[in-house]
Amino acid sequence: MANSPQSKKRARQNQRRFKINQARRSRIRTFLRKVEEAIASGDKEAAAEALRRAQPELMRGVTKGVFQKKTASRKMSRLASRVKALG
Repeated sequence: MANSPQSKKRARQNQRRFKINQARRSRIRTFLRKVEEAIASGDKEAAAEALRRAQPELMRGVTKGVFQKKTASRKMSRLASRVKALG
C-alpha cells in the first residue's frame, strides 16, 4: 500500500487513468468488432465504411497512449487487406 503522500496521489491518478483508458480501449474494440462483423457478413460496402470509421478511432488510441503505433498499423493493415479481398 502507498505510504507517502506522493505515492498515494500517484495511486489515485493511476486508478483514474485506468478507467479512462479502459473506456477508450473498449470503444476502439467496438469499432473493430463492427468491421469484423461486416467482413463476416460479406458486405464489402459495409465493411469498407466500418473500416473508414474505425481508422481514426484506432489512431486516436495511439495518440492517447492506449495502443502502440505499430500495433494499430498492423491491425489496420490486416483489416484493410481482408476488406479488399471481399470483392
